[in-house]
Amino acid sequence: MTSVEKARVRAESDARAHGYYLHPDPASLQDLLEGLQRNEERYGYPSCPCRLASGAFAVDRDIICPCDYRDPDVQEYGYCYCALYIRKDVSEGETPITPIPERRPPAKQARAYDVAAETTNDKHVNIPVTLLLTNTLNLWYCKQCGYVCFREDSPYLCPICKAKKEMFAPLSITVQG
Repeated sequence: MTSVEKARVRAESDARAHGYYLHPDPASLQDLLEGLQRNEERYGYPSCPCRLASGAFAVDRDIICPCDYRDPDVQEYGYCYCALYIRKDVSEGETPITPIPERRPPAKQARAYDVAAETTNDKHVNIPVTLLLTNTLNLWYCKQCGYVCFREDSPYLCPICKAKKEMFAPLSITVQG
């Protein structure tokens, strides 16, 4: 099985698990899957084929496919930003695929550009010290199901119970010595 076939199997499995479909146009779908595969070879993780990845996992965590923005985009527009994942009505041609607004916050996009500018080649990334000092990771707790993640900010939707961002709270840990 080729790398692109593996990307297809992974995307199809994820789509089925969430009640989604994949892009209906075979050529567009192939392009998206090849983009995922190329990004996985380049960075070691399948970042969105429709967004600039920095090559730094901590910076790109929100755009690892399926990205944090997929579910809200599919819910609101019928498909994600790159239209890899789509709803049934889009798959059946009832809703056209047109450009949608980018949900990724401008500050996160800018960080990706800053880190990418520091890239010496596709395999090695020099992350500026200022980025490391200003990028604070937190523990987030889903008040609905108990899911915990360690990230800069909470996900748009809980990957377990689909609770909205507002259901996440920061989690504090006290270490006693």
